[in-house]
Amino acid sequence: MDVYEAVASRRAVRRFRGEPVPRETLERILSAAARSPSGANLQPWHLYVLTGAPLAELKKRTAERVEAGDSGDEREYRMYPHELKSPYRERRSAAAEQRYAALGISREDRRARAASVAANWDCFGAPAALFCYIDRDMGAAQWADLGMYLQTVMLLIRAEGLHSCPQVAWSVYRRTVAEAVSPPPGLILFCGLSIGFEDPAARHDPIDRAPLAETVTFVDGREPHADGQVPHADGREPHAYGQVPHADGPDRAGCRQRL
Repeated sequence: MDVYEAVASRRAVRRFRGEPVPRETLERILSAAARSPSGANLQPWHLYVLTGAPLAELKKRTAERVEAGDSGDEREYRMYPHELKSPYRERRSAAAEQRYAALGISREDRRARAASVAANWDCFGAPAALFCYIDRDMGAAQWADLGMYLQTVMLLIRAEGLHSCPQVAWSVYRRTVAEAVSPPPGLILFCGLSIGFEDPAARHDPIDRAPLAETVTFVDGREPHADGQVPHADGREPHAYGQVPHADGPDRAGCRQRL
């Protein structure tokens, strides 16, 4: 699997098979991911990987809190700005609509929506979960490093034929996670990452991405097409969704997916 295929096929999978992921595979992924960039090589990520009985116990304890009506812990960082402006507000709404539509859940069906959210605490059936922490003294640049690291991890997961689902939802039950992994008091839980083999019966409908012209500005003196796309330097036409066809011929499988 090349990098383009890994990027195109990476998505937040919400239904896994229970088949275990070998520890050797997880170690190989995380050893390679250590090459991710970080400012001044700080490598601000702190990881805890749970499998087997420890993960099962975490799922059980979290489910018990949810079933008891416990709404969770206060998140230690702000998820979104208090006033989410356009176009981010519209993108968030559209993503939620597409996700629930793919699950066949209507806006009015609050019980089904709650059950969908509750599946987070079972890691969607995944047999392995990574929990990513960062030192609370770190700043915005180090949080950006965390994002680059996690993207590297997720692409390596795809290279192994596995899938993942990043879950900031776990930060809402951070105290239960802390009971399972015993992090030093100076760390903040950013997210969980469920890892495993996708259940082939799971339904998947890609979530749209903004067109290239909406998020990227080329400053090179060339005139963009009417749709905002810029011709490739060697004269090839821009690909659908802003991608350029590979020089070696036909499209590679999966490269046109929007996820």
